[in-house]
Amino acid sequence: MKRFGTAIIFSLALVLVSCGGGSTPDVLSGNWTASLLNSDGTTAFAFNTTLTQSGSQVAVTKFDFANPSSCFAKGTTATAYFTLIGTTHGVTSGTFQMTFQSGPSNPNGDNSLAFQGTLLRAGISGSWSLTGTGIECTQVGTSTKGNFVMTKM
Repeated sequence: MKRFGTAIIFSLALVLVSCGGGSTPDVLSGNWTASLLNSDGTTAFAFNTTLTQSGSQVAVTKFDFANPSSCFAKGTTATAYFTLIGTTHGVTSGTFQMTFQSGPSNPNGDNSLAFQGTLLRAGISGSWSLTGTGIECTQVGTSTKGNFVMTKM
């Protein structure tokens, strides 16, 4: 009977270890490049960024727009979050959210660029939207939403 109990405890410990103990793997940390596409397929924004993941919190420590935009001038901040969906056969998936917010001293208004997407392997894809008060940022004729793709470099 003692051996049976030991076998049960060992089996349970093995199951817990194989499940990863419920922690979120660090799959986002590193350098990323992103393309934000308008509904007609043209590029609205493109940028490079550095992400550092700690659980579901993601620090955006650097971001450089390929074509600088007055919508997001000096003082822009960024926040991001990741929610693990699961890992199957070594492939991690999850939901990703990120927001760029123009700084309070931005001469071109208060603007926000929000992303919602899904991580699969080393890429994130989803949709983006731009809201705000900046001239040429959200006026008629300017795309304010579309799809995006981020790739880990």
